[in-house]
Amino acid sequence: MTIDKSWIRENRMSSKYLECLKNFMKIVEKHINSKGKVCCPCKTCVNSYRHVLPTLYAHLHDIGFIETYTTWIHHGEKHVGSSDLSYNSTPRTNIPVNTPTSNEMFDVIDDVLAEQNTNQENIDEEGRGIDPEFDDLFEELNTKLYPECSDISALNFLAKLLHIKVINRWTNSSFDQLVELLRVVFPKSKIPASHYEAKKKLRKIGLGYQSIHACKNDCALFWKENGSMQNCLICKESRWMDTTTNGKKVPQKVLRYFPLTPRLRRMYSSRFTAKDMSWHNTGRSIDGMMYHPVDGKSWQDFDQRYPEFAKEPRNVLLGLAANGFNPFGNFNSTYSTWPVILTTYNTPPWICIKESSFMLTLLIPGPKSPSKDIDVFLRPLVDELKMLWAEGVQMRDASTNTVFNMRAMLLWTINDFPARGSLSGWSGQGYLACPTCNADIVGF
Repeated sequence: MTIDKSWIRENRMSSKYLECLKNFMKIVEKHINSKGKVCCPCKTCVNSYRHVLPTLYAHLHDIGFIETYTTWIHHGEKHVGSSDLSYNSTPRTNIPVNTPTSNEMFDVIDDVLAEQNTNQENIDEEGRGIDPEFDDLFEELNTKLYPECSDISALNFLAKLLHIKVINRWTNSSFDQLVELLRVVFPKSKIPASHYEAKKKLRKIGLGYQSIHACKNDCALFWKENGSMQNCLICKESRWMDTTTNGKKVPQKVLRYFPLTPRLRRMYSSRFTAKDMSWHNTGRSIDGMMYHPVDGKSWQDFDQRYPEFAKEPRNVLLGLAANGFNPFGNFNSTYSTWPVILTTYNTPPWICIKESSFMLTLLIPGPKSPSKDIDVFLRPLVDELKMLWAEGVQMRDASTNTVFNMRAMLLWTINDFPARGSLSGWSGQGYLACPTCNADIVGF
């Protein structure tokens, strides 16, 4: 049965709007959470905040219903583009291809807003204003790419264009040249003028990073208790390249840290990835063969050792990989930058090993390999992993529309021998180099 939703555009004082609002409230009553609250679809809250029913009614009466919310997925209606997929140990080959629509980015923005407001209990009963940058995104979402275009919005086109740039590894200059040509060919279009402008429009949807200053000699980070220090406590080297400048000071070395928790929260808050995050619980092998790390002895031993962690299938198990590379592509150069990458093994094997599933968490600067001092740069990640193991964080699971306490742990690392020696602190060459023999090795 199709529900008439034309009333959401009516005058809020009209009898039709008020009558249909009462009918909508009857639907809403069936979808309240344990605290008696439900997502509010008013123009201010845009389903990002939960309220009790009287507050919800007041918002919709005084502020109005958001007109782009035409599929009531937060209030019992099935999403048009969703399907009830089931997974097993065999990869799917008949995955449907999504056709471009102007509503795709609305789903993305809706998920991001819900992610940023997971702790609904901490929100006041009074509605709060949405970040003006999200208002701009919604405006772009409702703007046609060009006057005669009816198939794709300006925001949807921009997102797809940037996605093509990433998967095909276009340079920023090649992207600038392309959009410059498109703007000449389609002068009335809403195509951005440059890559910088395109990123600026979508930066609110993305996930940022922290710049942490480091000692020139890799002794320590100027972070937390050392955040205000101007010189290294160990080697006394200055934090800055030029201490006499009157302008903005430039640090000697900068570590880029991409926090893990927001990335895991994004995976659970997205209706497109949340279901995959508990695949390992339902996709285990039933024929004795190993199709996924969950079928291996290491995972099973861990589950037996920590049953409290294992009984929540939405807890995350991670793998870490790190190694150095030359970012300048010149093999004669000794410059070495070390990325530290995590991947989650909760997801199916055809997802967890894809490049798009890798999460860059640390970018350790050169010019030399961090070697035995890598623990200095790993500290932000280690601290966060300790917190996720001991305490966990509140997450919203979009697949079940519930909030749970998610914990995470690092199950293993994947490295070559030199990188393993740096990460573990165990020698990777010479005496006692073998990780299996250890102290039982016979010296020559």
